[in-house]
Amino acid sequence: MNVDREYAVTLLRRLHAAQNAFYAGGDAAPLREVLAEDVAWHIPGHNAIAGDHHGVEAVLAYFRRRRDLADRSFRIHNRDVLTGEGEWITALTDGTAVIAGEEHTWSTVGLYHVRDGRIGSCRLLPFDPAAFDAVWSDRSSPAGPDTV
Repeated sequence: MNVDREYAVTLLRRLHAAQNAFYAGGDAAPLREVLAEDVAWHIPGHNAIAGDHHGVEAVLAYFRRRRDLADRSFRIHNRDVLTGEGEWITALTDGTAVIAGEEHTWSTVGLYHVRDGRIGSCRLLPFDPAAFDAVWSDRSSPAGPDTV
């Protein structure tokens, strides 16, 4: 399947709208509709959300963790979508969240693999990995912000 730009933009708008609704406290059902059952999500770094999450339940648990750390303030802001031949989409997105009373912003590249009309995997690449780690550090951990 070749993913053209129009399809890619529509699919990512659905994904990001479902994520934003979920991060605000909404239902997971719209996310389940856009994620493959065996979806994989990779978050790099040394922070509270870093790691490889495999399967829709694990990915939803990762999304819940992010929602809880940001006290339902996390939002994704679409910037641009890049496509070519094949099943991959590249998306430039910004994130905002208020965490521990402090407002944060960051930018990422998301590499999405599309399979059977759903998101089969995502690899998130922050523009500034150290700043991303600082945003998503676990401030509730007694061992400090680098504990995962």
